[in-house]
Amino acid sequence: MDNHLDKIDKEILNLIQDNSKITVKEIASKLHKSMNPIYDRVKALEASGIIKQYTAIIDKNKLGNHLIAFTNVQLKEHAEEMIKKFEHNIQKLEEVMECYHMTGHYDYLLKVIVEDMSQYQDFIVNKLAKIENIGTVQSNFMMTEVKYKTNLLLK
Repeated sequence: MDNHLDKIDKEILNLIQDNSKITVKEIASKLHKSMNPIYDRVKALEASGIIKQYTAIIDKNKLGNHLIAFTNVQLKEHAEEMIKKFEHNIQKLEEVMECYHMTGHYDYLLKVIVEDMSQYQDFIVNKLAKIENIGTVQSNFMMTEVKYKTNLLLK
């Protein structure tokens, strides 16, 4: 399957993003289609990698993870080997929920979620700072979550 999606594929993806536990039968019913073609489309979307995984969204506040930091990282050296090494090491840090290689003054933007400032300090001092080639680190802390969504609306 190529990355060209028709209207039905997009509707299927929107339904699955709203509820990853939705059944093929429920999708077919909502789209007024028969089950077998919908099943085949879902399998093709999975096989093509458009559907990467099914997941649950957890309320981080109910688990005590109240501090969200957006951490900018500037590397000292930008040789390919050093970049790959940083990216490999950042994968190991469980507090890092997202990592983006960026343009601009800083090289990377990390979204870090921890319980509190003490845990964030521990993360910076005992984990992030131990990664080779870290130059500058600058942190910004979330005060209020104004908008959070995971669905990519497909029209």
